[in-house]
Amino acid sequence: MTKTHYHALTKAPSAKAPLVFALHGTGGDEHQFSELIGQILPDAGLVSPRGDVSENGALRFFRRAAEGVYDMADLARRTEKMAEFIAAHKAANPGSPVYALGYSNGANILASVVFKHAELFDRIALLHPLIPWTPDANPALSSTGVLITAGRRDPICPFAMTEGLASYFSQQGAEMQTSFHDGGHEIRQPELAALAAFLASPPQ
Repeated sequence: MTKTHYHALTKAPSAKAPLVFALHGTGGDEHQFSELIGQILPDAGLVSPRGDVSENGALRFFRRAAEGVYDMADLARRTEKMAEFIAAHKAANPGSPVYALGYSNGANILASVVFKHAELFDRIALLHPLIPWTPDANPALSSTGVLITAGRRDPICPFAMTEGLASYFSQQGAEMQTSFHDGGHEIRQPELAALAAFLASPPQ
């Protein structure tokens, strides 16, 4: 395990406060969600890595051949790399609940990690994810809180796939929540309100 797989913005949590991983979308960076997390959970720790794949200068967390066409071999390698990075930070902060959020490409790498390594997380929020494959069943997800947000007219992430992903998590027994709006790929205020409520709610 290593905490140095990525250049990252980090902040240590206060005692018993959660450690939050924040994964940016394509073209974002480690600062994309730092202010938002500070507003929602001011005592929380933060680990916000910078994507290490460049797509015409836009930072991402894994390669793709085209919109919605993933390099699955590259995704598999980088999923394990991200899992090791998260596990190392988790081990360095014993006793802190581990939350994670990702937007777009960040949501996709986060989902890929949680499919294989559900034990790393207490809560995850996937903002506008696109998972164009059927994940394997994973009973370990039954103890994970999951929020999915999306736009019903998102041209990048077809809404039917988003609904399918939500159904998958529900079938695994995850504590599932959703927040959908009638727009596209942009993050809207109702999503942010749902995210804030999800992250700040007391542990069950």
